[in-house]
Amino acid sequence: MSLAAPAPAAVARAPQVPRAASRTLPFLRSLLGVLVVTVTVLFLASVITFTLGALSDSNPAAAALGETATQQDIDRLNHEFGLDRPLVVQYFSWVGNALTGDLGRSWFTTIPVTDSIKTALPVDLSIAALALVLALVIGGGAGIGAALSNGGIIDRAVTLVCSILGTLPPFVIGMALIVVFAVKLQVLPAGGYVPINVDPGEWLRFSILPALALSLDVAASIARQLRTSLVGELRENYAVGAEMRGFGRRRVLFGHVLRNAAGPTLAVIGLAIPLIIGGAVMTEKLFGLPGIAQLALQSAEKGDVPVVLGTLLVTAVIVVAASLVINVLQTALNPVARRGAGTAKAAR
Repeated sequence: MSLAAPAPAAVARAPQVPRAASRTLPFLRSLLGVLVVTVTVLFLASVITFTLGALSDSNPAAAALGETATQQDIDRLNHEFGLDRPLVVQYFSWVGNALTGDLGRSWFTTIPVTDSIKTALPVDLSIAALALVLALVIGGGAGIGAALSNGGIIDRAVTLVCSILGTLPPFVIGMALIVVFAVKLQVLPAGGYVPINVDPGEWLRFSILPALALSLDVAASIARQLRTSLVGELRENYAVGAEMRGFGRRRVLFGHVLRNAAGPTLAVIGLAIPLIIGGAVMTEKLFGLPGIAQLALQSAEKGDVPVVLGTLLVTAVIVVAASLVINVLQTALNPVARRGAGTAKAAR
């Protein structure tokens, strides 16, 4: 006696995952991993920053009160500053206050650190944003031009210029720009700053040279990476097939290839953001900019630990936040993740 095969309707079917979920879940998992790494990095940055401040030999009470201060006066002021508490207690108190926007007060001027940073930070953010835009425009245009002229004169010229710029630090480029545009041509100021909300045109005149000094090295890195990625993608089967079907190379590049080649270039941009912020130290000094780097240096020279800690923490938060944005963009543009989601969907 043979058993009848079950009717097709009776066959159990695996639950179907909605189409939107099949595309969203891989992205959310990647985003969660990025957030975990971001929180961990910020925690370690806060610990390292506070530890560096605790290891300093600064005695703010003695410095603020002067040489005639008695030990009793010094002990009283240390108590007011909270420096007589255990380091662990000081750390958690500092972090808890920082989460609410309170970074303490300067030991010497009693001005809130947050107020000092609010005054200096817009200078750095505006210069860094302009530098990043210039790097993207110059580097992106050069990389695309070199890829379209693969092996040609434009490709060789871009490679040569990028090799030269990659060896020059921002302050050397800045001095060269000052000599050319401020001293010889006298078309741009050599230093100073005007806030963008006061006069956008004057802000651009004062900001273009320091932004260029910070951007050219980054632009060279973007151009090299984008050129390499585009040339590799143009050799892939989908790009070659599109060209064989009659699509022009420029249409293939901008319509299909550029998105897939953007991932490695975004990684270069993510690595360049700390370089732009780090290069601001010498650039601010060279161009006389009242930014956060100068605030940190001046405070370090006086031993004003709360201001130094505040500037370092804010800088770390900016770098990590920018890296988070870059990682999210990379995840969204990652062709492997998209193909993985599509493969999983097809398998179901």
